[in-house]
Amino acid sequence: MGAQQREYKKRISSATGMKKIFQAQEMIAAARISKAHARVLATTPYADAITDAIASVVKHTKDAEHPFLVHDRTSSNRVGVLLITADRGMAGSYSPSAIREAEMLGNKLRKAGKEPVMYVVGRKGESYYRFRNRPPHKAWTGIREEEMAEVGLTIARELRDALLSEDPSEHLDELYVVGHKFHNRFRQEPRIARLVPLSLHGDDQAAQNSSETFPLYEYSPDPESVFAELVPRYVESRIINILLQSIASEHASRQKAMKTATDNAETQIQKFTRLANSARQAEITQEITEIVGGADALSSSGRKER
Repeated sequence: MGAQQREYKKRISSATGMKKIFQAQEMIAAARISKAHARVLATTPYADAITDAIASVVKHTKDAEHPFLVHDRTSSNRVGVLLITADRGMAGSYSPSAIREAEMLGNKLRKAGKEPVMYVVGRKGESYYRFRNRPPHKAWTGIREEEMAEVGLTIARELRDALLSEDPSEHLDELYVVGHKFHNRFRQEPRIARLVPLSLHGDDQAAQNSSETFPLYEYSPDPESVFAELVPRYVESRIINILLQSIASEHASRQKAMKTATDNAETQIQKFTRLANSARQAEITQEITEIVGGADALSSSGRKER
């Protein structure tokens, strides 16, 4: 019985230590969600405004042209896929769900005869592909949260250069971003956003975010120059916005996962406490039984001697 109690106490101690870790992670994630959400709210109007401006130019200019607007970009058949995952674990299904969406997209592209080129943000995504001997074309890891917008601008410019490159070994025909959409701290969902080419006909991110009634713009010096200035900024703003939404989703997912883990640890503590108490009670009962049995034996022995 003593060995059993020691085992239960050891498990109670272990579960208590894990509970403290889970509670600390939950509190940290909860504190970071508000700041992350504020960054999302600060970048979303700018990205939406650029999207509306581009949509307005397309709507009011019949002969508008730009490489990112062309849909038969088949010079290399290479498609860029930017996957956004976490650097750390303990975030529930956040990283696995994004990786699953990226794998489904990759399989779809390969079936269409295209070659997906992976760009990965976060150690979870990088280790996933390296473990399967499919290292990503480029990976960004160990990024501090306050540096995410700046790094997002670097990522966007590198992808933009690949989209505009005339080198077949570097050129990308299309660009997809796989991340998470942050609705609130209770709801986040993985999503695939196609940034290039822009169709603006309801099947890509630009069309989904553009308003139905476009304001009237005056273009100076001409629509082509406007596109040349706005479209790269559109790609940059969308990538940064999705990165920040994914960061907020990661914190929310980690908070929920740590809350569940804390509850499970508390359940384990209660379970093993009951088992330890039962074992202790059984041990006490057994000791009392042995004492009573011994007393009865001595008493019976004494009567026989007389």
